[in-house]
Amino acid sequence: MASFFLWCVLLVLCWPLALLALVLYPIIWLLLLPFRLIGIAVTGVFELLRAIIMLPARVLGGPSRA
Repeated sequence: MASFFLWCVLLVLCWPLALLALVLYPIIWLLLLPFRLIGIAVTGVFELLRAIIMLPARVLGGPSRA
């Protein structure tokens, strides 16, 4: 019986937090989207630099990675 009352208390206390999270999640996602795009761009630049630096070794027949 005590666990039932604890579940009821949890329901009363946590449903506002669940609704708040449901409403705020898309807003936070939109706010963080530019940072994700910058991260993708920076990763692309680093991969390009890595490919340029490793090009002579690949041309000369260095060990290839699978």
